[in-house]
Amino acid sequence: MRKGILSLTAAAATLALGLTACGGESGQTSTTASSSATAAQSAKAGKIGVILPDSKSSARWETADRKYLEEAFKAAGVEYDIQNAQNDKTAFQTIADQMITNGATVLMIVNLDSGSGKAVIEKAKSQGVATIDYDRLTLGGGAAYYVSFDNTKVGTLQGEGLSKCLADKKADKPIVAYLNGSPTDNNATLFKNGYDGVLKPKFDSGEYVKGPDQAVPDWDNAQAGTIFEQMLTQQPKIAGVLAANDGLGNAAITVLKKQNLNGKVPVTGQDATVQGLQNILVGDQCMTVYKAVKKEADAGAKLAVALAKGEKPTASSSVKDPETSQDVPSELLDPQAITFDTVKDVVADGYVTKEELCTADFAKKCTEAGIQ
Repeated sequence: MRKGILSLTAAAATLALGLTACGGESGQTSTTASSSATAAQSAKAGKIGVILPDSKSSARWETADRKYLEEAFKAAGVEYDIQNAQNDKTAFQTIADQMITNGATVLMIVNLDSGSGKAVIEKAKSQGVATIDYDRLTLGGGAAYYVSFDNTKVGTLQGEGLSKCLADKKADKPIVAYLNGSPTDNNATLFKNGYDGVLKPKFDSGEYVKGPDQAVPDWDNAQAGTIFEQMLTQQPKIAGVLAANDGLGNAAITVLKKQNLNGKVPVTGQDATVQGLQNILVGDQCMTVYKAVKKEADAGAKLAVALAKGEKPTASSSVKDPETSQDVPSELLDPQAITFDTVKDVVADGYVTKEELCTADFAKKCTEAGIQ
């Protein structure tokens, strides 16, 4: 996004993280002494292990998070290992065990669910390995830190976006369906809390009609298509779809196309994927939520690097674990709503390129959207 609007939240903008510089001894002010201190610091830094969840629920994990984390770790000169569990809980556990065995002193995970994530965190802690929850909070896990976006606000932006799109369609008492994220993902709960906060008052007042409301296991797009097809069969007059991310949104759009309803029924999304942005350009999706993954990755990497160097960073805020009521030191970043008029901001921010977004079928729409 344009540089002016993609700042961190006020909390995350102060992302000093309390890092204490490990320089040379007092009085060493020469360039040589400083360089020696930096080299010694890097040499004694521990190894960082990162476990990503999958590559199917969202393209971001491999196309964005991995790339930005690698860049940050390389810039810091620390040893790291990034692997993807591909939505396999057994593989997730195995990867974690291998990373610990191979000398990881910091483990940063995106859990598949809180149960298996908690087991990994507890084992890591028992081995003296520092832990960070990345993007998803592991309920009851007790990770030392949590780095993510304000996920309730993500949902709020989705609810507000759908409301505006329905108003633009001049829908009268529209029936709104929910395609929620995975029931085992705490983020999905937070997203729903956000959009429920916007839409529930409209249901209660009779302005909108509550339609089918279902979670999609494992954020699986194929299952989402089946679920939404059943929804539309049961309630053919669905007038709006609150889809929790771009993948689920595209699944709904695919079904709507079969009924020639794409573009007529507003659909939301999240993650600003190439597919989601293209759906917005052609009018099949009304909005998405852009999360500047580079900023999230940089914040997570900064914490991980500090821990690997034996430091004790402080976070700018905290989140209460609903299971334990414990405050988890946290860095939360600010999401941004994206519509047709602001797709260009995602390109300008470098999250997607014009070349991958504006292929032949979308070139004209890209020009109309002001994409340079």
